[in-house]
Amino acid sequence: MADATLTAYNVKTKEKNVPIQDAVISRTAKGGYIAKGHDGKGNKLTSLLGEEKALAAIKAGNAKQDW
Repeated sequence: MADATLTAYNVKTKEKNVPIQDAVISRTAKGGYIAKGHDGKGNKLTSLLGEEKALAAIKAGNAKQDW
């Protein structure tokens, strides 16, 4: 995967593909991956990820691992 940047939908401002800053990736109860962070303006962002994208973002240094 060439692009390991994490983006999410901002519910408050209704913007799509907002980059997640200070992302932390953790595992869900069912074994999925979720990225949590903020947009730099004080709005919290979360995004569900597949295993490939989550591990690529951790390897690229764009996110921290929580488990």
